[in-house]
Amino acid sequence: MKTSNHSKTEKNHSVDSAKALMSIAQSDVKEVLHLFDTELDGLSETEAKQRLEKYGLNEIDREKPIAWYLQLLKTVTNPLSLLLILLAVISLFTGSAIAALIIFIMVIFGGLLRFSQEFKSNKAAEKLREMVSATATVNRKDTNKDAISKSASKEEKGITAGIEIAVKLLVPGDIVFLSAGDMIPADVRLIEAKDLFLSQSTLTGESLPAEKHVDLPDDKEKNPLELVNLCFMGTTVVSGSGTAVVAETGSRTYLASLAKTISGRKPRTSFDKGVNGVTMLLMRFMLVMAPLVFVINGIFKKNWVEAFTFALSVAVGLAPEMLPVIVTANLAKGAIAMSDKKVIVKNIDAIQDFGSMNILCTDKTGTLTQDKIVLQRHLDPYGQESTDVLKYAYLNSFYQTGLKNLLDIAVLDHNQELESLEIEKNYQKFDEIPFDFLRRRMSVVVEEKGNQHVLICKGAVEEILKVCTQLKVDDKVVQMDESAHTKVSNLQHALNGDGLRVIAVAYKVMPPEQSHYTIADESNLILLGNIAFLDPPKDSAAEAIKALKRNGVDVKIITGDNEIITRKICKDVGLPVHHILLGSDVESLSDDKLAEVAATTTIFAKVSPTQKARVIQVLRKKGNVVGYMGDGINDAAALREADVGISVDTAVDIAKESADIILLEKNLLILESGVTEGRRTFANIIKYIRMGTSSNFGNMFSVLGASALLPFLPMQPVQILINNLLYDFSQTGIPFDDVDREDLANPPKWKIDNIQRFMIFIGPISSIFDYATYSLMWFVFGANSIDNQALFQTGWFVESLMTQTLIVHVIRTSKIPFFQSRAAFPMLAITAAVMGIAIYLPFSPIASSLGFVPLPAVYFVWLALILTSYCVLTQFVKTWFIKKYGYN
Repeated sequence: MKTSNHSKTEKNHSVDSAKALMSIAQSDVKEVLHLFDTELDGLSETEAKQRLEKYGLNEIDREKPIAWYLQLLKTVTNPLSLLLILLAVISLFTGSAIAALIIFIMVIFGGLLRFSQEFKSNKAAEKLREMVSATATVNRKDTNKDAISKSASKEEKGITAGIEIAVKLLVPGDIVFLSAGDMIPADVRLIEAKDLFLSQSTLTGESLPAEKHVDLPDDKEKNPLELVNLCFMGTTVVSGSGTAVVAETGSRTYLASLAKTISGRKPRTSFDKGVNGVTMLLMRFMLVMAPLVFVINGIFKKNWVEAFTFALSVAVGLAPEMLPVIVTANLAKGAIAMSDKKVIVKNIDAIQDFGSMNILCTDKTGTLTQDKIVLQRHLDPYGQESTDVLKYAYLNSFYQTGLKNLLDIAVLDHNQELESLEIEKNYQKFDEIPFDFLRRRMSVVVEEKGNQHVLICKGAVEEILKVCTQLKVDDKVVQMDESAHTKVSNLQHALNGDGLRVIAVAYKVMPPEQSHYTIADESNLILLGNIAFLDPPKDSAAEAIKALKRNGVDVKIITGDNEIITRKICKDVGLPVHHILLGSDVESLSDDKLAEVAATTTIFAKVSPTQKARVIQVLRKKGNVVGYMGDGINDAAALREADVGISVDTAVDIAKESADIILLEKNLLILESGVTEGRRTFANIIKYIRMGTSSNFGNMFSVLGASALLPFLPMQPVQILINNLLYDFSQTGIPFDDVDREDLANPPKWKIDNIQRFMIFIGPISSIFDYATYSLMWFVFGANSIDNQALFQTGWFVESLMTQTLIVHVIRTSKIPFFQSRAAFPMLAITAAVMGIAIYLPFSPIASSLGFVPLPAVYFVWLALILTSYCVLTQFVKTWFIKKYGYN
């Protein structure tokens, strides 16, 4: 079977560990004790110390947090920034200090802006330490007398004997005691349990507590989390008690395997690949154009030093030094816009990935659902709403002793509906028959108004039916014949099919003189009906999914919960289910086959945390931009693997730290706002890249020809740098620009080949008009000698800057500029200002120091003709290009 690297990483720990856990779970208590060379009264202190030296402390291995200065350095060591730094260093050593300073400022500013947003990003593994409780109660053979005395006192009080030790000192073979409220301190195998229920939602995604007992599991069970006699570090005891032997500690626990999946470097996202692809494209052109300009100038001008300086200016001109700033400014603006909607953006790159996302995978519990068990229905045996069922269920839950589970709390939430009963006044508790695993039911006996006793029993439907001989329908008590039994069973299956957890309620009127009740009294009961529970979807979930679909984002559910409940939630939120894949299926498929099946699968159920991450991974390998939304420990690996990890307000700390984006409010409609903001950010980043690459490429194409044809430089190096700086300044309005509605409709993608084609087709158009300007200056204005080169260079400088700046409005939209689509005011104002500066510079006091001379008035008539022709031709070619290759 083929497996992904991610899956292989898991198996280094998980396969051997899972096999060992399976073997431990399927061995009886005697065999388990023998396997760990321990006894029921625990290890001796000597044995414990020896094992501690062998296995190490019971702590999660942690990745050291990255130092702030290394994180700052990381923000300026991406390929684009390194390229710009290299050009700046070369400029500095060749005398172009101004150019070097400008480039350095751009790189540092962009890096600082990014660093300020990402300082807290690498702390996810740290939070795992908070999942471990401080102490555990264990048996040790040779504890000191005081400890023994304390243990004896406990036993006298009916409390489990044992001593308290630090959790980090636990070793395999230790005998630990568990009780309500405890966090499981290691991966353990139960050897004794009484009414033990654990909350495993952060590991499995299941809302309801999991029942644990010492019985051997089914041989077919492959998922360690489903093994009924194993408990895992990080889960919590909801009710009951138990005794267990420690099987795995520290870095060998299941929780530690999750820490390994979220440590290390996050996989490169769609955004990272896109920006790096653009950088490589520019480097390829730079490595061709700059040496070519150098060689041609050196051969024709015979001045190799000047040729080198000019070639360096060309290289700088090709490099969009403003790209780090423009990109970061766009992302930061998106992050600020999202913060207004009460969304924390931890990784600003995720804003663009949010917009490019075409698949959103989400956990169910706590993200789509409220992570709260709600009593959904109370029905008589044939499915009609019944207040009596609610009343008797309430009495049972109200009067039972011990820690009430989530189902009891859900029943008790209906106290207002039953306020008129005056329960404490009209009903007094007389006795109780506690829950146990074998019966799977519990009873309370209440005395009604000082007269008769009523035994009220609730529990698993099949167990309640075993002790019922009658049922009550329409206020009539009838015999439980085969037909009635079938109807009751069919109702249960129908409710289960709707994803509801069903508990049956039965009763029996008892004589008031009876003074004591036992399990034997749970017989010949009257079935009153069923209560059905559900973890309901969040109010905004259905509309959010509809909005995502409208925006071209497919939603898939990846959950540790079972497929029946998940299908019900999908139905409630309006998500059509095309195919269901279970965790066991995921494990058996190769990466290629899984990717093929995953494309058409809506629900991935009963999956482990690493299987969740693997599904994300194979979807991404197929070219999808994948988001993942989750809130539990079991979601941390998937959150890290996704292009954009999204967590919610109620998430555990580890999920929040692994996420890129955190929703602070329960309103999932913010997802649509995030998608829209991400697409707006992407569209504006691509605008700059299209404008910068095509314009710079066209200019350098013009320079290449001019180097061969002219007896002087077409523009002085300092003029090229000023031209480039002013043009870059004209782009600073891009983050504030409007985006056409059509560009927000579907998930955009980084298409480097399309950017290259756009550059090749649109760039040379400017060269046509550059050569027209050459001819104008040479033949019309007589700037055809070295003595008149300043006029030539000034004329081309103005035309080059004007065409580059004006063409921004043509390239920024797929529509007809100014008429069908108009830029935002900041963009209009900045580009108008730069064009004004271009006209003013030749007449300014600093003109001569920059090599400029005043231009004749008639020049501007010709310039207007050139600009109009340029815009019309570019619009025509752009329209053709979009029809043939598309725009995004």
